[in-house]
Amino acid sequence: MLTEIHMAFVGGDARQLEVIKKCIEMDATITLIGFDNLESKFVGVHQKDLEPDIFLNVDAVILPIVGTDEEGNVESIFSQKKLVLTEEHLSKLPKKAKIYTGMAKPYLKKICNDLQIELVELLDRDDVAIYNSIPTVEGTLMMAIQNTDFTIHGSNSIVLGFGRTGITLARILQALGAHVKVGARRPEHIARIYEMGMVPFYVSQLEQVVYDVDLLFNTIPETVVTAKVIAAMPHHSLIIDLASKPGGTDFRYAEKRGIKALLAPGLPGIVAPKTAGQIIANVLTRLVLEQFGNQGGK
Repeated sequence: MLTEIHMAFVGGDARQLEVIKKCIEMDATITLIGFDNLESKFVGVHQKDLEPDIFLNVDAVILPIVGTDEEGNVESIFSQKKLVLTEEHLSKLPKKAKIYTGMAKPYLKKICNDLQIELVELLDRDDVAIYNSIPTVEGTLMMAIQNTDFTIHGSNSIVLGFGRTGITLARILQALGAHVKVGARRPEHIARIYEMGMVPFYVSQLEQVVYDVDLLFNTIPETVVTAKVIAAMPHHSLIIDLASKPGGTDFRYAEKRGIKALLAPGLPGIVAPKTAGQIIANVLTRLVLEQFGNQGGK
């Protein structure tokens, strides 16, 4: 249980609601900031404006998946008020307090470093990323079906990257009957792709293997689908880029050549916010329990 642990939620989207529900069930003390337009009110929580003194007795600050932008703005779909998280706010936190977010921009990292506050980036964790790959892949398949006039079964599909999302995506495409090639950089990944019954190639060879591709999925967060690669692709090809913005595709040249290229980061929160929120909730509550037990941060 999270009894006596004070958690402050600052902004967020539908995923955050699942996290709040889980923390309420586990008896945490909850303060919500940036949820003033929430239609369904939670029982027993405190709704507050973003003021420094709010953080005086907070053990854990829970931020959205992208904690803040480079000016400290925190996004919230449940409020029209501007939320700007500053060093003044976080300086009020007790020494044992932690900040949890999906990923942190340099702005937030610098404040936490200067104040010596531990910052936990949940999307860096293997367990969160692997669980998240499930709704990501489902959303990716939905986009592929919506934007093509042929089946995934029998298609020539390429997956770039053999990380946590790339592995799940390649496996599901193969299960659906696609002819799957996977681009990787590490020899052990090439060996594993071969062992899984797919066609491996090194990412540096991409230009030579796209001549017959129908569906190209990128998970690598750097420009790998270059103009030269796109020039070698058939006109009917579809590119779905799952890497974080700005993606790994030359979108300008793809448009110029008439090849549809879609940037699709953050799919879990778009296609399955309930499941994505439950994934975060389960991992977050476990981490908070490990840190504070039933003692809170006091």
